[in-house]
Amino acid sequence: MKIISSLKDGGEILKKNNISSYKIDCEILMSQTLNISREEVLLNLERNIKKEEKEEFFNLIYRRRKNEPIAYIINNKDFWRDKFITDKNVLIPRPDSEHLVEQTLRLIKKDQGKRILDVGVGSGCLSISILKERPFCKFDAIDPSRKAIKLAKTNAKLHQLSDRIKFYKRDVDNFYNDKYDLIISNPPYINKHKIKYLDSIIYEPKIALDGGLDGLEVIKKVISKSKYLLKVNGKLILEIGYDQKYKVIKFLKEKNFFINKIIKDYGNNTRCIVSTKIN
Repeated sequence: MKIISSLKDGGEILKKNNISSYKIDCEILMSQTLNISREEVLLNLERNIKKEEKEEFFNLIYRRRKNEPIAYIINNKDFWRDKFITDKNVLIPRPDSEHLVEQTLRLIKKDQGKRILDVGVGSGCLSISILKERPFCKFDAIDPSRKAIKLAKTNAKLHQLSDRIKFYKRDVDNFYNDKYDLIISNPPYINKHKIKYLDSIIYEPKIALDGGLDGLEVIKKVISKSKYLLKVNGKLILEIGYDQKYKVIKFLKEKNFFINKIIKDYGNNTRCIVSTKIN
């Protein structure tokens, strides 16, 4: 069977199951099956594939038709300028979270050495992306999930950064350390009653999504603890939900944070707030 025929048949299966990205998904899964780039797949559409390759491809297609995210099927995800190992123990890195990386890099010159804390490290994509571009910085990273910490350590080793990032299995409430120049966090911020309506919820870890009854439970914990973990004039860069701007700003001000910048995502929704600890 030729690649083009398998792509067509796989696409029909995904299309019938309302997978809108069926075309690109098929190409990615074929790339995974044959261990070649997506570009090579498209350049070799008339190539015949072996029986076992066909079986592997359609096994992946059947997983995708159940709405399992591509990143979990192929166990990696592109983020910022690199590729990160992902699995069902961590939230899938998303393009909107790249705003946290961008804003952090804007605050730190290339020759500066800053101490930074990543609250809710997940796969490690935020910390690692920043460290690769700021060679004199060091990170501490915390997460309540042991499995997430294990994966983040794997990614740090893969990117040869294990000596510049320390990991702690801790909830932010139970983390005590020296003062930091900067804290970044992409905390759980989804209203717990809305989680069940998310397409990927049966695959992504609930602990990385559940922000409590109002979606602000963990965000408030991060802000409250940052007041004690940050140096005076230290920066907090926080990812939030699209409808949480005013409540988060109000809480930041109550905790003596000055609002520096509000960042919108690629969908023009408020996604990131940069603030400064005043005293």
